[in-house]
Parts: sequence; C-alpha cells; structure tokens
Amino acid sequence: MTRRGALGLFVLSFTAIASPSAAARPLRIVCLDDGLAETLLTLGVSPVAIAGRDVWETWVVEPPLPPDIADVGTLLEPNLELLRQLRPDIILAMPYLDGIKPLLERVAPVTTIGLYTEAGQPYRRAVEATRQLARLVGKESEGEALIAATDAYFSEVRQQLAPLSARPIYVVSFMDPRNVRVYGKKSLFQEVFDRIGLSNAWTGETNYWGFSTVGIDGLTTSSDARLAYLEPLPDGAGGTLTESPVWNAMPFVRNRSIMRLPAVLMFGALPSATRFARVLAKAMIEEAANG
Repeated sequence: MTRRGALGLFVLSFTAIASPSAAARPLRIVCLDDGLAETLLTLGVSPVAIAGRDVWETWVVEPPLPPDIADVGTLLEPNLELLRQLRPDIILAMPYLDGIKPLLERVAPVTTIGLYTEAGQPYRRAVEATRQLARLVGKESEGEALIAATDAYFSEVRQQLAPLSARPIYVVSFMDPRNVRVYGKKSLFQEVFDRIGLSNAWTGETNYWGFSTVGIDGLTTSSDARLAYLEPLPDGAGGTLTESPVWNAMPFVRNRSIMRLPAVLMFGALPSATRFARVLAKAMIEEAANG
C-alpha cells in the first residue's frame, strides 16, 4: 500500500468561503488523505468525496464511510472530470500529491496538510491538523474535544496495560510470506507506544513513513519480544508461514507470543491512533488471559 515534506499549507484565499452566501451551506470538501478524512468524519463533517473507497474499507475501517461520499478514483490519478462535477470549494491534499497539485488547482483551491514528514512526530502533526480542520469547518470545540479525549484514552490504556508492558512488541504488516513492514521511529504506532507505556522491539532505522521492510529473519533483535501483525494478510501467507522453517524458528513463534490485529490505518491521524491503542490493548489482555 503506497502512502503519504514538512507540514505545509498552500496559501488560500478564504474570501469566498467566508462570504454570507457560502456560510449558509457546509463547505464542499474533497479529501485526498484518509487521515484527514477520518478526522473530518470524527468531527461530524462528511467530505463530498475521497480517493479509493476500497482502500478505506480495507485499511481504515472506522469510522464507517457514509455511502453518499463519492469515490474519485486512485490517489495519484483521480478522476478530474468527476472532481469538476462535484464542484468542491476546497481540495485537501498531502505533500505526497504535490506532483499533481497543478491539476487539482484547476478544479478548486488546494490546501496541503502533511501528517508524515522526514522530521517524524506524526502525532503532534495530527493534533495540529485536527485544529486546522476544525477551524476550517467551524468545529473548534469538537476539535479540542477530540484531542482531549484521545489523550485521556491513552492515559486509561497506559494504566490498563501497565502489568503487561515489560516485554517489547514488534508491530508488522506482511508484504508476502517472507517479508514484513516493521513499524518504528516516525510511525504513528511508535507514537502510540510512547503514550501507552509500551516498548517497541524494533529499534532500527525507518523511512519517511515510519517503517522498514525486512525479511522475517530480521525480527530477531529482541529474544523476548512479542509480535503483533495487522490484517489483512496477503493471499496464502498464513499457510506458507506455518510451513516455513525460518518462521517457526522465531522466538515469538516458539513462545506463542503472537497477536493478530484487525486493520488499522498506519498513516492515519488521531482516530487511527485511538483505534490502534484499542485493538492492541484488547489483544494483549486476551493473550495474558490465555497464557
């Protein structure tokens, strides 16, 4: 899955948006970043369109996507004709889409908000983006409530998991039966770990998006680590793994310290951070109960 640079804001005149006639109706927003879209939905605002409904249903999952939100196609090749027909007031994009920004600007003003950058800190940027979006749609109080609720939930989970936090955890997505994306520095998952008191077993380098692609045998940096892997699995990966000598030699396999997590948007914002903390806490508590 290809995804998402410093936090940038395209200079945009909001004169028309702020006019009395425009204020009488909600902004028509096309949102080309799922992390920004999930934030808008959590604030109670539905964009008129996103890119890739199938990506949302596979990787984002929640909040559920209302059926009346249009799908403008793939992220890098959106349907410009459909975009024009939708007559958006604004298009929300990310730095990853700077290459097609001139095309998008032919349709509507574009605001670029970067959650993932070389500098990392996606959680701080997600908080900033929440406030920026909340101002844009007139939901400032809801934005502050979302930020406060997220922080409060992390504090609750930290206390809940304190007895289970001694052993580090790898968090991975399988690319195929032999290779994984393992998440570490600069990732949203690392930011959640830091806030709920867990240790990441992966301390190696990561890329712009906060992950490194390694072979399964690269997950041996911590002999007592647990493994949490995210759905969906590639087709046929489960059966191939169980037959792999390399897989069966891994300490977390021998120790039966493996947790299967439902899909979470690894390049998301505050709603994805909350979902990750929730599904991971549930898996850890179930593992402890069954251990």
